Amino acid sequence: MHIAWLGKKSPFCGNVTYGREVTNALLDRGYRVSFLHFAQEESTDENSPELQEVSIPCLYKSQIYTIPSPKSSKILTDALRRLQPDLVHASLTLSPLDFVLPEICQELNLPLVATFHPPFDRKRRNLTSGTQHLMYQLYAPFLAHYDQVIVFSNLQRDLLVKLGVPAQQLAVIPNGVDVEKYSPGFSSIKTELGAKRLFVYQGRIASEKNVEAMLKAWKQADMASDSKLLIVGNGPLVSTLKPFYGPELGIIWFGFVADEQRRIEILRGADVFVLPSLVEGLSLSLLEAMACGVACVATDAGADGEVLEAGAGIVLKTQRVASQLQTLFPLCQDHSELTALLGHKARQRVLERYTLERNITRLEELYQQVLAQKKLSLASMHLFQRGEQ
Repeated sequence: MHIAWLGKKSPFCGNVTYGREVTNALLDRGYRVSFLHFAQEESTDENSPELQEVSIPCLYKSQIYTIPSPKSSKILTDALRRLQPDLVHASLTLSPLDFVLPEICQELNLPLVATFHPPFDRKRRNLTSGTQHLMYQLYAPFLAHYDQVIVFSNLQRDLLVKLGVPAQQLAVIPNGVDVEKYSPGFSSIKTELGAKRLFVYQGRIASEKNVEAMLKAWKQADMASDSKLLIVGNGPLVSTLKPFYGPELGIIWFGFVADEQRRIEILRGADVFVLPSLVEGLSLSLLEAMACGVACVATDAGADGEVLEAGAGIVLKTQRVASQLQTLFPLCQDHSELTALLGHKARQRVLERYTLERNITRLEELYQQVLAQKKLSLASMHLFQRGEQ
């Protein structure tokens, strides 16, 4: 089967990781994959017998949204007409092209699957979550024109159903982790940092991630000198926060870590992974930490609370995050047996529900279902046309 995948290769974000992991897994299973991605400048497309890359021009792209160039629609249409895939899978990039893609694929008679994974909160509890809810309201009428829409959680599915997307067009296939690669193992990161207990945040340093609340809680908790909080990632708030929360408080800013093996080493050495977000989709960073056997503390934003429910981690409310963490930081610092137990339960939860292998199998089944529906629809249309004649 030939899959045309439409998504992003940069800048680094969950969408990029999702596209890379899924397409690599499909290639490993013998699929032919064409990767159509947004590029701000002319680039040489890399082609191989298994993977062909096609650049779609854009004026701007960020971790959150993409602005395509005026000619992008025509270039995409021409590329799909030339490639003639069996199916198109779009990892939606919050781009105006998302809204016209169903028309393009209908014109070319191509089945179309979308993955819709903007962050959300189960309740509109703050300005950030209210803004994200508007994004869901905007997209819902257009998602109804895709053959199938993949979401990462039951909560996300229920939200879209309430906004009018037919339930039968929504498939819950969560993010998945390679549990052989992301697994407990040796790490020297604590020795490197001079830490007895290591707490880690990994993600964007942006307002929706609520990093400042975590930093305030750490400062107010008066942690031991050999407990460290490691911040892995970049974002617009780094320059604002870093001067006030530094090494004198046991806070270490690592910036963005591109090397995957280095990120795995950090997670393997962590005692606690903290995710204080106001909105989320389903955090891949959280799943990676869980797979490495790290005790996890996260808010109930998006599907993260669903991931940690029933004892797989500690779930916070998105309100008063700082006061909750101020209590939890010393507790996790002083009780290693608690964090060890939570780390074990986190790993078990991933093995039960969130392995990449299992979720790719579910994706394959969805592809077969969509193709079968398309063939049935075409056969019905031909019968109808013959009847009219």
